[in-house]
This record gives sequence, structure tokens and C-alpha cells, in this order.
Amino acid sequence: MQCIYVNNKPIYLTTVVEKETDFKNFLLKDVDLNVVLKTLSKKKINAVRLIGHSEDKLLKTFKKKLPNVIAGGGKVYNSNNKILFIYRNDKWDLPKGKAEKKEQIQDTAMREVEEETGVGNLKIIETLPVTYHIYKRNGKHKLKITHWFKMQTTFDGPLEPQINEGITKVDWLDDAQAKDALSNSYANIKLLF
Repeated sequence: MQCIYVNNKPIYLTTVVEKETDFKNFLLKDVDLNVVLKTLSKKKINAVRLIGHSEDKLLKTFKKKLPNVIAGGGKVYNSNNKILFIYRNDKWDLPKGKAEKKEQIQDTAMREVEEETGVGNLKIIETLPVTYHIYKRNGKHKLKITHWFKMQTTFDGPLEPQINEGITKVDWLDDAQAKDALSNSYANIKLLF
């Protein structure tokens, strides 16, 4: 089952129909995403399930319903095993951003981490799960597909928040601090922990 977030509410892509409780079922093939988004905005609805026939075609079918924005980001560890967080829009987040034309996604992730935080000397250790979320820009909904990478750095210079991107703070957080920060973060970021 694939999950796409709208704010912190999930849209599940599945082949299994379940009796509705605090969620609504829709057929993926014919669904009007405006209806789905309006349904998700209701307080008593905690999720939407889009039902398809073939497990391996669910995500492909969904991706065709919205413009896709490809992004790369990093869960970066320093030599003290602390994790790099950014603070933007009153939420803790991980550095990430949109891929440029013909840019390899690993290069996007490292470039965005450095631009948003000032942290360099990055090395990708492993690939993390891809996350999906829907957001609205200039009155249009888009699907952000973020490719995440676990990174390591020996960088110990000053952290520099990218103010023009709305980032007001950058910090290295230990496990306890990261857990606390995740209580004021996004659902798709929590999936990476």
C-alpha cells in the first residue's frame, strides 16, 4: 500500500476495499482529486483510500492525475551522530528541494542540503524511502516526489539557514531532540525515522 500525504492526512493507494469508518473509499481510475482533497479537509475524515485493480499500477495511475515535482533531500548525520534539521513554516523538517533539469537526483539532494544549511563535505551512505505529498502553489495542486538519502559529513563549520527559502533555523539534533522535533514535523518526514 502506497501513501501520499496532504498536510498530515494520508491518501492510501490500495487494491483492498474496506468498510468506511473514519475514511472514505474512491475508485482510483475515475476519481476527481478536487473531491478527494475536499473530503480530506473534513475533520471527521482521517484518510482517503483510492482503490485500484493492480497493485503495481496504483502509483503510476495516481502520478498521472497531478503535475509531478521531483525533489531530493537528505537525512544528514555528523561525526557526533546528530541529525541535521531545518526549521521552516513553524515546523521542523529535513533539507530538500526541487531537481534542476538533467540533474542526477543524488546531486540534487546534496546541492539542496548545502544550499539550505551551509553544510558541505557530504557523502551519501544509502538510499532511503521515497515520500509523496500534495501541496498547492499558485492555486494549483502538485505532487512532490522526494527521493531521500542518508548522508554523512565531517563538516563542523557554522550552520547557515537559507533565509530566502523561509528557513529560520538549522540545527544538529541528538536522538532525544530529534524525537521532540518530530512531534512538530510532517508525517512524511516521520516515515524516515
